[in-house]
Amino acid sequence: MPGANIALLNAFLSLAALLSLSLLLGCDNTPRPNAAVPVGAQAQTGPLPQTAPESGAKLRWDPLPAEPREARLAGLLSRALPQDHLRKLQLDDELSKAAFELFMKHLDGGKLYLLKEHTDALAGHATQMDDQLIAGDLLLGRLAAALFLERVQVVEKIVIELLKAPFDFSTKEFFEADAEKRDYAKTEQELTDLWRRSLKAQLLERIAQMERASESLSKSRGDSPEAQNAIETRREKIPESLEGKEKKAREELADTYSGRFRRLSKPEPLESTERFLNAIAASYDPHTHYLAPADKANFEIDMTGSLEGIGAVLSESDHFVAVRELVPGGASWRQGDLEPGDLILSVAQEKAEPVDVADMRINDVVKMIRGPRGTRVGLSVKKPDGRIKLIEIIRDVVEIEAAYARGALLTLKGQARTLGYIDLPSFYGSRDAGATGHTAAGDVRKLVTEFAKQKVPGLIVDLRGNGGGLLSAAVEISGLFIKTGPIVQTRRSDGFTQVLNDPDPEVVYPGHVVVLVNQTSASASEILAAALQDYGRAMIVGTGQTHGKGSVQTVLDLDRAGPGAGSPLGMLKLTIQQFYGVDGDSTQWRGVTPDLLLPDPFRHIELGERFLDRSLPADSIKPLAFDRWQTTPFDLEGLRVASAKRISAVADFGKLAARTEYFKERNKDTLIPLERSDWSKRREAQEAALKQLAIDDSSKDAPERFKVRALAGTDGETKTDSSGRKGSAAERLENWRKNKARDPWLEETLRVLSDTVQGTP
Repeated sequence: MPGANIALLNAFLSLAALLSLSLLLGCDNTPRPNAAVPVGAQAQTGPLPQTAPESGAKLRWDPLPAEPREARLAGLLSRALPQDHLRKLQLDDELSKAAFELFMKHLDGGKLYLLKEHTDALAGHATQMDDQLIAGDLLLGRLAAALFLERVQVVEKIVIELLKAPFDFSTKEFFEADAEKRDYAKTEQELTDLWRRSLKAQLLERIAQMERASESLSKSRGDSPEAQNAIETRREKIPESLEGKEKKAREELADTYSGRFRRLSKPEPLESTERFLNAIAASYDPHTHYLAPADKANFEIDMTGSLEGIGAVLSESDHFVAVRELVPGGASWRQGDLEPGDLILSVAQEKAEPVDVADMRINDVVKMIRGPRGTRVGLSVKKPDGRIKLIEIIRDVVEIEAAYARGALLTLKGQARTLGYIDLPSFYGSRDAGATGHTAAGDVRKLVTEFAKQKVPGLIVDLRGNGGGLLSAAVEISGLFIKTGPIVQTRRSDGFTQVLNDPDPEVVYPGHVVVLVNQTSASASEILAAALQDYGRAMIVGTGQTHGKGSVQTVLDLDRAGPGAGSPLGMLKLTIQQFYGVDGDSTQWRGVTPDLLLPDPFRHIELGERFLDRSLPADSIKPLAFDRWQTTPFDLEGLRVASAKRISAVADFGKLAARTEYFKERNKDTLIPLERSDWSKRREAQEAALKQLAIDDSSKDAPERFKVRALAGTDGETKTDSSGRKGSAAERLENWRKNKARDPWLEETLRVLSDTVQGTP
């Protein structure tokens, strides 16, 4: 990879989005075209211009007219994908079959719109997507779009009719919430019944929420007459009887679905083209995808998801908009409740009623979330473990100092020894920092220089949640701890391999090093961790295998690549390179496996590159010659035994193991009872289990586990930030300090480092 291009890699893919052609290095989830919602009806009949010869389908309907840009886009992608993608896969029937599976998942992944006969008819095109792309006629995309629009109209009528009458909650029946466990409905009656059960489950949830709100409001007391009146007004809006609550829930649900169907009935001009092209692109790998044209603000959202206001990176995921990552220093990052993997269900402005955003395009959701600094936005999100949580965030600008590397001196209780700590949120560079001149490599160099000057014997580099960034920063930071040598290798699809070396023979910090990681440590984080592990320079401590994204993407402006004037074509994000450690192993899929494992709070969730559809496989190339660190190696087995003994004595860690096992089993339980008492018993049992297994180590009242003293010169020393608010930077730094001091994972890592420095556990 040319050295000039390496500098274009950044943490959140935001700056690279402004370039017509740039390389991207970071952890992301592939945005998907909007999917659908549930329920069905009989398709209209009509002439079908083309029919796949092997389909034998009886159903016929007219496809939507071809969008004028369809042929040009198809031509560009049919050349770029097989020629320039890392995998060099040819457009053939096998790739077409894989693309068709992804296409159907995006079209109706919930299996709530189409009937089995519709999917059978579309399946006739399963081996023809490659031919249609090459011919510039994306027939399947236009046929499916026309069919889906018809089905939306049918489903809307079914839902309206179902929600007119009261539901009977006394019948012993169930709703299977996991679409992968059920097939497409064979008849309209089956589909209508499936919708009835789905709506019934949603009504039970809404009724329960009303009951809880009523109970909570009855115990609330306002601190002023106005506040008390507001509480009374909210309480009066909740009906007292079950019948009244059920009626209100049906009315609210009808209103929610009315808006949803209205959105689905008005697809964007390129939506069918985009769905087809993205199915083909995603069959190459999950980070290759087509981005439809947009204005400047929406273009930045498509490329990075960076939102003005709450500081989050979003992507589309089936029916919902998902949180992909948080911007360090942003409002969501500081608030602490919003997490990667959360699905946004609704958005509320200030005190207004929440608006359902299922099946809403990401650009429209972003417009709702954006807003002036200091205003409040409410998000209802579904957590990866199935919990629904209401989160209020005060919109704000990203506080730059919180996004930079922070250093501290850590001291365990009862010990005199002081050890070092660096919190590195991302591998940022001068391009990110603007006029401030901050770079991750420069900031970390200053911190480790200070640790060396103070003769601090050991250091923790915390990469938890660090999704990547500048490759050059990862190489330079690695070089702070070794004399010289190779750090990482890259290989292109043509086999060309490049080695990136540490150019500086100085060892800036000679003491013991522990690198702390988790499953969201990705890309550049994995390069740093893998290099220091391979050199024997650092012990890697973490909750499990890191994310495993070892690929590089380039972003191609199709308007520059495609000949001819006309409407904008958009962009193509294409995977073109892969990373390998000095030992020859790819960080792709494998990630970095910690030398010493800590309890994993997310073991029940499938996190990582290896769980993504069609992800690149792990492979290896020729290892490089390098000199391992010559100091006395640590007693890894002794450290593991000592750590395991301490962990077994920590009650919260014991709860954590039981909690993850509980969620693992609960995630398998997707059959929801629809008889009200059974539904309530199931919910009560779940809540009781979670209460018993609750871990409250982050509470403001929780005691500090060890001493944390921010290193002099680490942010917040000025008492006024850019907004002119006195003391706010110092207050944020103090909150950061307290959060670290209450972190049980950091405490155990500190004890491991202390044992390492001491020499014997």
